[in-house]
Amino acid sequence: MRIAILLYNGIAALDAIGPYEVLSRLPGAEVIHVGERRGEVRTSAGSLGLTVDAELADVPAPDIIVVPGGPGQADLMREGPVHEWLRAADTTSTWTTAVCTGSLIVAAAGLLRGRRATSHWLALGNLRALGAVPCEERVVFDGKYVTAAGVSSGIDMALALAGRIVGDKAAQEIQLMIEYDPQPPYSAGSPATASADAVAALRARSRFATRPR
Repeated sequence: MRIAILLYNGIAALDAIGPYEVLSRLPGAEVIHVGERRGEVRTSAGSLGLTVDAELADVPAPDIIVVPGGPGQADLMREGPVHEWLRAADTTSTWTTAVCTGSLIVAAAGLLRGRRATSHWLALGNLRALGAVPCEERVVFDGKYVTAAGVSSGIDMALALAGRIVGDKAAQEIQLMIEYDPQPPYSAGSPATASADAVAALRARSRFATRPR
């Protein structure tokens, strides 16, 4: 089972590492970090480097595609090598997935037209302009396409996907092994539970234009 996780400069680290920690534990999994060029990319904060082990052309037909998000997503919205690879790899993939604003990249490549999908809450409205049907859910399955909301939800997505692939029992063992038992100190993890002031402050600083959902 070849799992290709796309890496690029400006990626949100947990978008890639969260799914990696889960999916790499599937039986027979081979995780390959792919990108336009081999070598190091820097995450959105700039202080962490991740390594691209294979160029896109080296992994033409992965079983699972994972497209993380992050500020660098903005540079991958135009037609180019990543879109070409996504479309070609998607023709044979078993699952095509995205985390956070990674769903915008997948949608911009034309793969989410008419499909239900989610993204980071600040970017959710942008999905509609790309032909997708935005959903305010943490994890969304639509056929073989799986999208996750913001950053940390990539872990939930990967666990849900693991359940589909190897069954609930094995997926629960993975969850236990990584001790994924979230008990956050605040109930501010979504705009539905966060304070109005916090929501307004993040909207004011957002790089995304406000779009109707």
